[in-house]
Amino acid sequence: METIEDEILRLKEERNAVILAHVYQPDEIQEIADFTGDSFKLSVEASKTDADVIVFCGVRFMAETANILSPDKITLLPAEDAGCQMFDDTLLPRVKAELAAHPEYRLVSYVNTPASVKAISDVCCTSSNAVKVIESMPEDAEILFVPDPNLASYTAERTTRHIHVLEGGCPIHGNLRTDVLQRVKDEHPGALVLMHPECRPELRAMADYIGSTSGIVDYAAASDCKEFIIATEMGVFYQLEEACHRQGKTFYPASRSMLCVNMKKTNLTKVRDALRTLEPRVVVPEDVRKKAHAALSRMLEIK
Repeated sequence: METIEDEILRLKEERNAVILAHVYQPDEIQEIADFTGDSFKLSVEASKTDADVIVFCGVRFMAETANILSPDKITLLPAEDAGCQMFDDTLLPRVKAELAAHPEYRLVSYVNTPASVKAISDVCCTSSNAVKVIESMPEDAEILFVPDPNLASYTAERTTRHIHVLEGGCPIHGNLRTDVLQRVKDEHPGALVLMHPECRPELRAMADYIGSTSGIVDYAAASDCKEFIIATEMGVFYQLEEACHRQGKTFYPASRSMLCVNMKKTNLTKVRDALRTLEPRVVVPEDVRKKAHAALSRMLEIK
């Protein structure tokens, strides 16, 4: 009898599809993916393939980015209602209002933004290259950084550029408390703390390493340490175990509440049904897509 995993693999071949899974996705989704990783890296990988269909197991802005880079491919988002708690529908009008009030601002948008915001941005950035992107701006530039103020403050600590922010941010990282992290550190005194820069400044002061999800996995794999406290969404544990399974390393969550409900909306049934029906699709309007693509391309040009 054909399992649902077998059916997905069969349908993937029939549709000439590529399956992408963000590292915060459930384990069973990461297991059937062709590529796993950070959101922008996944979109770039998909654009290099000859696939006709992209199945993006993540949240909506990620599927939008895949469609921006690969408009000739069908982009599917199995969990149609998977949004991002970092921002809501008021982000675009708030950004527009801020730019109208301060026309001198240069807009830098995190890739974790909707296509509509990327389209009005001077340039985009990732958590890995935010400092480099900001440093590429003119020295006297007044920069508006959206949508995560914690990533903005992390970047500001590493540059002399003047950065303005809007209220908002990822609650999964932003809600971690110092007392919770300290308790875990006390329980595991030999463990290194690996943290995403979307955490608040007082939390970052307690970290041994700060970086993107891929950076966290790479650091753990290369480190001589055997114990790590992980301060990001718990879906990354799958990749940590995969990368370090022969090294005798142990990983502890900074908090078991670091779970993104939107990232967990994808399941095998939704992936199978998306491949069966080629729905739900994500299509960025062409005028928005071209402008957003320009902002992403400017990011890629920065060395």
